[in-house]
Amino acid sequence: MTPSLRLLGTGLFACALSLSGCSDNDPPVPDAGTTDPKPVVELTDYVDAVPTEPCMDASYAEPRANCDDPASFDLSGCDLKAVGAIEPSGVYQAIFRYNATSTFGTGFRLDTTPSFLGNPLVRNEVGPQGFFITGEIMNSLLRLQRYALAGCRVPEPGHLTGCFVRCTDGVPDYSGTFHAQRMNLSREEPTGARPMRLVSETAVPVGESVDIYVTKGHAYVVSVPRSPGKEPGGLSVFNVSDPAHPAFVTSVSLPNDNYWNGVWAKGDALYVASANSGVIVYDITDPANPQYVRALPGGAINVHTVFVDGDRLYAMSPSPNGETLLFDVASPLEPQLLSRITVPREEGVVSYPHDAFAYQDRLYVNHTRTGYVVVDVKRPDVTPVLGTYAFNGQYSHANAVGTIGGRTIAFEGGERFGAHLRVLDVTDPAHIRLIGEVKKRPQTSIHNMVLKGTKLYVAWYHEGVRVFDVANPAQPKEVAAFDSFQEAHPLSTDSLYQGAIGIRVPGDGYVYVVDLSRGLLVLAEP
Repeated sequence: MTPSLRLLGTGLFACALSLSGCSDNDPPVPDAGTTDPKPVVELTDYVDAVPTEPCMDASYAEPRANCDDPASFDLSGCDLKAVGAIEPSGVYQAIFRYNATSTFGTGFRLDTTPSFLGNPLVRNEVGPQGFFITGEIMNSLLRLQRYALAGCRVPEPGHLTGCFVRCTDGVPDYSGTFHAQRMNLSREEPTGARPMRLVSETAVPVGESVDIYVTKGHAYVVSVPRSPGKEPGGLSVFNVSDPAHPAFVTSVSLPNDNYWNGVWAKGDALYVASANSGVIVYDITDPANPQYVRALPGGAINVHTVFVDGDRLYAMSPSPNGETLLFDVASPLEPQLLSRITVPREEGVVSYPHDAFAYQDRLYVNHTRTGYVVVDVKRPDVTPVLGTYAFNGQYSHANAVGTIGGRTIAFEGGERFGAHLRVLDVTDPAHIRLIGEVKKRPQTSIHNMVLKGTKLYVAWYHEGVRVFDVANPAQPKEVAAFDSFQEAHPLSTDSLYQGAIGIRVPGDGYVYVVDLSRGLLVLAEP
């Protein structure tokens, strides 16, 4: 999931901010003296590019500008007339470059609550005089860092390019360029997609809604805290027997345990992924009145996502061990732990199972930096790795698998800026092949997906809901879409993680979506 986190503390924010590091709030700078000798399987989600802004410094490590004076930037080659005409409002996501191969992403907003990386702007000078903003963060070493951004060009409406300088404890130390795009202005080429009809929209009263499961005429929405120490997360239950008029029924949480990021159901059991106590089991014999049963496997453990396949429950646990817990749920209210599945990880690489999809005795694991891993789970006590699909800079996050045209096809996406939807032939997991992909704006990220027959439904954060016909998996065809992101919504932020996040297609003619700001959205199935 995603607000101030969707994984380990605030770590997911930081992982999504950078290609090369994972600290809580300190975008990395390049290491000019080292290179990665490992072969790249394919281009990363984040294509290397040589910065060409007129205002850029000859060396990123020798900034000429400072963080206090707009005149310290050399803007002589810039189109300041176009920059001065920018509307002084809106939510932007930006890709920052120190050089051709060192990139990170972050966001800022210019309207009702001006901010940079979620913190109030120090300076906000946007208008006829040009574009100059500064924002501050406290890095992981408790040193104050300020970023100053000066606009240079407007390559097309809704876009802004320019230069930035970073100052640590008041001293300029690194500089680079940025390319920002306003998030509510998507001017992509027509895809032929039909607009999806919004049937209803219902606010979720607890935290930031991140996942949903629909069963027994009810929608079960789990949420994480909207901000530390403020609005807590938990479970919200809606009666959706009339999808046009969802009725809020109740909210549930536990003391000091409400970072609930995933949810699934089987029979009369509801399984909630808790960052504090693992898998929480609720009895939903009465669907409007969930009753606590137990938390598994016991003790303090972070479970991030859950997936049920037949009589098996898989629970993906980022910490403390970075493992997938496999339960027997033949008796849904009495899960029995069968095994703990681990995947070999490269030494020094922080990686863990973020999500997974079980299909035909194989578990397809999104193992973040390790990549997309296929595990044989025919026997719970022997779970060998059958194959891995990985590339430089990967942060594998979500997937869906099915049989199309006699082949086993996987759809995989990352959770970082620029994440692509990848189509993989996994018929032979020892030789996984990339056969297709879909790209959207490089400033956005994928979150979750659902495969129904030959239709793929993707919750793509700022890009909203995208539906693809994948009968020809090598050439996904976008057939329907819904733009859920609203920059003016009072709960919208400058985070990469905004917009459509959770999605279910239960087969009742509707698509159920949770949006981080808007809550529960019910759409007519295309």
